[in-house]
Amino acid sequence: MMPPDPVSVRQLPEDTGVSDVTLYKWRKYYRNSGIAVPSDQNKRDTWSAEDKLAVVIETAVMNEVQLSGYCRNKWLYPEPVSKWKESALAAYQQSAQVKKDKLRSCQEDKKTIKRLEKQLHRKDKALAETAALRVLSKKHRRLG
Repeated sequence: MMPPDPVSVRQLPEDTGVSDVTLYKWRKYYRNSGIAVPSDQNKRDTWSAEDKLAVVIETAVMNEVQLSGYCRNKWLYPEPVSKWKESALAAYQQSAQVKKDKLRSCQEDKKTIKRLEKQLHRKDKALAETAALRVLSKKHRRLG
C-alpha cells in the first residue's frame, strides 16, 4: 500500500493473506493519523483533496533536496506537489476574497436597512399626522 513498493489493496490479500477489510482499516488509520496515502495505488495521481493538502503542509518548509527525497518516498514528482500548493493558495485567496465580498455586502445591506427604516419611520409619522388632521377636520365639521 505504501511506498517504496506500493501495491493495490485488492492485490495484497492474495500476496499476504491479510484480509482486505483489515487493509482498508489500516489505510484509514494512517489517513486519520495524518499520513498522506493515495486513494488508489493503481492510479498514483488520484490523491484525495485532504491528502494533497497534507502533502502540501508537510512539504511547505522543505527545500528542494528535502522535497525530492520526500517525493521519492511517496512515489510522487515534485511538479504535482508545487501545483497542489499553488491550487491551495489560490483557493485560500479566493476564500479570503469571498469573505471580504460578504463583509462588504453585509455592510451595504446594513446601510440599506438603516436608510429604509428611516424612510419607514418618516412615512409612519406622515401617515399619523394625516390621520390626526383628518380626525380633527371631522370633529371641526361636526362642531361647526
